Amino acid sequence: MSHWLTLRPAPVQYFRTVSIQSKKPAKNFNLSIRSCSSDPENKYKLIAEVKEKLGKEHSTLPLGKYGRDDEEMIMWYLKDRKYSVKDAVSKLSKAIRWRHEFGVSELSEESIKNVAETRKAYVHDFLDVNGRPVLIVDASKHIPGQFEQYEDEKLCIFMIEKALSKLPSGKQEILAVIDLRGFRTQNADIKFLTFVFDALYYYYPRRLSQVLFVDAPFIYRPVWELIKPLVKSYASLVRFCSAKTVKEEYFAADTVPPNFK
Repeated sequence: MSHWLTLRPAPVQYFRTVSIQSKKPAKNFNLSIRSCSSDPENKYKLIAEVKEKLGKEHSTLPLGKYGRDDEEMIMWYLKDRKYSVKDAVSKLSKAIRWRHEFGVSELSEESIKNVAETRKAYVHDFLDVNGRPVLIVDASKHIPGQFEQYEDEKLCIFMIEKALSKLPSGKQEILAVIDLRGFRTQNADIKFLTFVFDALYYYYPRRLSQVLFVDAPFIYRPVWELIKPLVKSYASLVRFCSAKTVKEEYFAADTVPPNFK
């Protein structure tokens, strides 16, 4: 389940930069902010438009939480698609259908028990210093073929869902820590990684704040070059760092993950 950093610049700073460099882009962005981000009435109108469009074009999709009438989910995808109703409906309809077909709501500790016992992926008990839930992956424990790929996929999605369930009020993104100590070429699994990155892009957009690749051995570099094109924009979230950096910069003394103490 390998992955990622560089924190994305804060939205306000980004717009300031654009406005300094080019008046035309700044004007376009400012209009977008006023009409879609700062105007509550317009938000509700956009949500209503998405709901209506989903109802007409994708009436077989389920209702309820994570369904075609889930306003919180709709708003998230509107933000992701820069408030384009058409684009939000396209991406959201695929996400809702995928959640239903994959059986995300049916995943449980029991359903992923066998794979989870490897401890190759787990959610840390504490938040990091920035208040983000932490998903930790021990890449050396992933052995392709040890389990059916669907079992690994279920573990991946369950852990993402679990991390998101720990989001404090006001927080929207999680931190992924990929421990590469002990990683060997036989741990590489391009097919599975493709699933992970597709899931993050299509079904959990903008939920990943940062990815730490910890103590990557020399043999991991060629693997990274292979998967980098697959991750697209997520490559900008990746930071290669040491276990010491993880311990000292991302956690308080009493919240450091056991493997990093």
